Amino acid sequence: MAKSADISTKKLISLAPENWVKWVTQIPNIVAGEVLNSEFQWISRESDVLIRAESPQYGQFLVLNELQLRYKPEMPKRIRAYAALAEEKYNLPTYPVLINILRESDADIPTRYESEFAGLQARQDYRVINLWEVDVEIAFQQPVPSLLPFVPILKGGAEETTIQQALQILRADEQLNQLETVLAFFASFVLDSALVQQIMRWDMAVLNESPWYQQILREGEARGEARGMRRGILSGIELGLELKFGNEGLKLMPEISQISDLERLTAIQQAIKTVNTIEELHQII
Repeated sequence: MAKSADISTKKLISLAPENWVKWVTQIPNIVAGEVLNSEFQWISRESDVLIRAESPQYGQFLVLNELQLRYKPEMPKRIRAYAALAEEKYNLPTYPVLINILRESDADIPTRYESEFAGLQARQDYRVINLWEVDVEIAFQQPVPSLLPFVPILKGGAEETTIQQALQILRADEQLNQLETVLAFFASFVLDSALVQQIMRWDMAVLNESPWYQQILREGEARGEARGMRRGILSGIELGLELKFGNEGLKLMPEISQISDLERLTAIQQAIKTVNTIEELHQII
């Protein structure tokens, strides 16, 4: 059984953690440390990425990154819990960040959790970043390579030339080229599928000259091309499951990874965008 590429949110942010924490916190002179274990004993789901950081002004602290495909009403309560558990586990203050990928509606997204019971109040502030409000140039100029797969949904990113620019950067970097299919996945939310396919074939000359493609040819062009397509589709499915359903969604990957039919895998990848529950997706699988 082929192992799909690691394109989890942890992998994305780990591409350049220091640039990432500088961007999400806007704290000057911040230095990123290790990516910590974010699994907590009392809850079943992991927070997405927990990074130890340090700055001259604040000393050591944690940056808690929670990425959501679409905002959910339970997020303020979840972030309150994650922030408290992270502080308790590592004995450091926590800077929570909620990153929403796709716009669900025009409703305001709260930037804090608040509750009151029997005269007792609780409050947890956190920073909200809506990717559709983030200027696409940030991905290229700062740079924040973790944002490159999200270029199509950034502000000003739903343009063919801009997506081609992101694609070229991904294909030119050995560490980033596995994210090409993730870029296509998000491009499909804003562009016609036929245009997405056209864009992904745009730089075939570069692809033909790449060591990866030459190796595929040596192993047998038809067989290698099929394997590459399957691996790419599995990567897109894996990221879609994680972003939409968290770890519960990723539990479907062992079953999905056994499927060899490319048309069936493509149908599953498209279905992730429309189903509302894991049960609905499992029926399709």
